[in-house]
Amino acid sequence: MKYVSLSEDRLTEMCRLWNRELGDQFPMREQLLRQNSFLDVNVLKEGSWLAIEETGGKVVGFVVAKLWQEQRDFVLGAGTGWIQVLLVDRGFRALGVGSELLNRAETALYERGVHKILIGRDPWHYFPGIPKEYPHVRTWLETKGYQDDHRVEHDLLATYDENSECTLPIQEGVSYRLLEKHEKGELLAFFLRCFPGRWEYEAIRYFELGGAGREFVVIEKEGRIIGFCRINDSLSPTIAQNVYWSPLFDNELGGIGPLGVDREYQGRGYGLAVIQAGVHFLRERGIRHIVIDWTTLVSFYEKLNYRVWKVYDSYSKVVKKADASL
Repeated sequence: MKYVSLSEDRLTEMCRLWNRELGDQFPMREQLLRQNSFLDVNVLKEGSWLAIEETGGKVVGFVVAKLWQEQRDFVLGAGTGWIQVLLVDRGFRALGVGSELLNRAETALYERGVHKILIGRDPWHYFPGIPKEYPHVRTWLETKGYQDDHRVEHDLLATYDENSECTLPIQEGVSYRLLEKHEKGELLAFFLRCFPGRWEYEAIRYFELGGAGREFVVIEKEGRIIGFCRINDSLSPTIAQNVYWSPLFDNELGGIGPLGVDREYQGRGYGLAVIQAGVHFLRERGIRHIVIDWTTLVSFYEKLNYRVWKVYDSYSKVVKKADASL
């Protein structure tokens, strides 16, 4: 087996391999693979590899490792690295290919000072953990020192009847509407104040990549943003996480999340209401299937008839000093 650095020249082969192995449940598109595994500057080049069959020269496996490398005023996951994806052709498993790819990724992360490695959950992630469909992956990773974090994440799905309506919520003193383009600064100030970190980062990247506001429902009170809900569809500036698997649907898929309310105003029903507003705007666009991704709050969303669609187990590995010498 030959191992070479991750190369976008092999993107089509990687996509085909993904779809042979995972496509029934998680269909990959070249645009999504490029967006998440090549265009993200946090991909750790020295930790991302292709396994190439010696005789035929085809891609039979790959791993993508990540480490925060952006020059910003904040750091996501300080001291943490991510294995975004590790995939091996089933015809080449149990031959040490996966172990070699993982070892190369881990070694590169260790050399960069990482003390904890997460499976998924990276910036521009595919999965918030290991999908329940693949219990053998959990078993295999446990032999490599990874541990179950005992945190189960969910993607939820609701399907609306073609003629069903979802009206905008009406509550005294607040309004629910789509963000205007000129309000970018106000929204980012809200994130910095109330939700610094990943959600703030995702909003910053949204605008950097051409977003104009139609993906953000805001809660306004006395002229001030006090809450938000992100909504996504096929016209969004990026393929957002809650519409990754849209090829599974005959009709367009929409997404809701993340969402949050200023702590000062929590407990007043604004959270459920802003989801209802998000559904309203997506239904206005003719979208019937809506996914809420990466959440533990199943009972909360069940109030709006969302049901569990996909389930993930969180796994991680704490790096010991002895490991770092590998």
